Amino acid sequence: MQQLQTFAPLFPRSSPVKPLSSSVSSQLPPTPRCSRSNLKRRAKSQSLIDTQSDQRKLTSRVVELKRRKQLNQIFDEIDQAKRRYGQLNIIVMNAVVEACVHCGDVDSGLRVIGEMSSPGGCGVDSITFATILKGLGEARRTDEAFQILESLEQGRILESPKLSPPVLYGLLNALIEAGDLRRANGLLARYRFLLQEGGPSILMYNLLIKGYTNTDCPLDALLVHDEILRQGLKPDRLTFNTLLLACVKSKEMSLAVQFFAKMKEEAERESCFKLLPDAVTYTTLLKGFGDAHDLLSVQKILVEMKSLPYLVFDRVAYTTIIEALLTCGSPRDALSVFGEMIKRAGENPRLRPKPHLYLAMMRAFAANGDFDMVKRLHVRMLPDTAGTISRTAQEEADELLMEGALNSGQVDTAKEILSDVVKTRKRMSWTRRGDMVVVQIESLSGFSSKTFSPLLLPQVLLDDPIEKHMVKFEEAKPVQSSVELKKIVMRLFRDAVVPVIDDWGSCVGILYRDDCQQLDAPLSTMMRDPPPCVTTSTSTGRVIELLLEKRYEMVIVVRSGNIYDESYNSTSKAVGVFTRDHLFEIAVPVSEIDEAWRTSS
Repeated sequence: MQQLQTFAPLFPRSSPVKPLSSSVSSQLPPTPRCSRSNLKRRAKSQSLIDTQSDQRKLTSRVVELKRRKQLNQIFDEIDQAKRRYGQLNIIVMNAVVEACVHCGDVDSGLRVIGEMSSPGGCGVDSITFATILKGLGEARRTDEAFQILESLEQGRILESPKLSPPVLYGLLNALIEAGDLRRANGLLARYRFLLQEGGPSILMYNLLIKGYTNTDCPLDALLVHDEILRQGLKPDRLTFNTLLLACVKSKEMSLAVQFFAKMKEEAERESCFKLLPDAVTYTTLLKGFGDAHDLLSVQKILVEMKSLPYLVFDRVAYTTIIEALLTCGSPRDALSVFGEMIKRAGENPRLRPKPHLYLAMMRAFAANGDFDMVKRLHVRMLPDTAGTISRTAQEEADELLMEGALNSGQVDTAKEILSDVVKTRKRMSWTRRGDMVVVQIESLSGFSSKTFSPLLLPQVLLDDPIEKHMVKFEEAKPVQSSVELKKIVMRLFRDAVVPVIDDWGSCVGILYRDDCQQLDAPLSTMMRDPPPCVTTSTSTGRVIELLLEKRYEMVIVVRSGNIYDESYNSTSKAVGVFTRDHLFEIAVPVSEIDEAWRTSS
């Protein structure tokens, strides 16, 4: 009876289950009764299963937030989970330590480990210490890392795991990544007995070779290769790939080719698939031949790559091939590979190019004056690229579009693009190759356009002392720092910047119109201090550089003798000012000078 009632919800409501007659029910076996202890045990077991499932989800959540580097969010969610479940398991807490290391906050990771190893904590294991040692190595806090190793070796940490190779490899790899071979060799010398338990390890030697590739003498990695052979070890794929990288960084491509041939020879002799060259092998060679501008070798490597059925082309492989072809001066071949990459990206979104590859293609075609191709790449960059396009990348793309138009002889088109760029940008940086493009556009148009019409200072010599062109300090009408804003607010409608003095007449700051927020507050609370100062003997050219490069609105001029006095500071007695507005008052557009010259002639 109870069994049928248990499954009753599976039946439609229109046909309810009828109870059995007593004769039939008497023939059924007796239903076992669940004791209260069994029910509690089942409930506890189900609760434990639910908790474990939730903590697995929490671990996945921590990993996801780690990728976004949202460490504060991780700690908030961990605190909420602790209030709900109590103590979290070691898998979750190890993920938190890994997140701390990934985000560069080693101190927080150490605090988490202290909580894990405390009485009542979830405990620590080799993964915990391998992670934190890696973080300390990346942060160059090697002394603390060695102290932890000594504590593990001597068992001074509560319930700590035994010192093992996985614990050491995290720190060793971090030291090698940082190029600190001195400490890496010291670590090997101290714990070689542990790392070579059961015989020498190829992993240790691979790490050493990797370390030499990060130094100024990458070919010293060949000494490690000789040691591998003396120890009777067989180099693996990682060994050969790292040796190839050392040769490429040393620009010894003939030596790289020898190791490449030896790698294939060893794989064929031993019939070992794991020794065959992979995508990393070929991309390393491509970069080396590309930097050497050896187009023929790049093309040979590319043909060999496409002939291997086991070789998988990922985004890195395609990017390296395209960049090598561009470096060798073959943009058409690069465009062919780029088209193949875009076509395959339709099926595999992970192959979509990064923005920097679009820019590399645009640079090559802009330099050749192929405006149509630059324009196509510029249009497709936003919808087809992978990742976020930074403001700097977008600005360079616009500049390359101008350069492509200019190099193809389409000056009017370049001017139109420049006009659109000026409207969308708040300011021009003038620090990239786009600067020269703008100068060329302006010069080809005879500086007749008003976009960037240059200004001249016909009555000013840049070597003149600023004292010759400054405005006297009294004429700048400085205001007292103790005065409230409401008393001089009308002054700010006329002047965007005003010098501020104290009770003794020394300039103590500059008041900017944009900083004024509270009418009943004294100016001392809103002014910017200390004011930028120059001496009366400073050249006018240098002061103009300060106004334009540092974006100062006003520069205070003090007596020349004061700057050599030990008591000199920014509050020394001011004798004059020079402002951005004054600079543009004495500047004259080129067009006006040309008009005056034509009229006089």
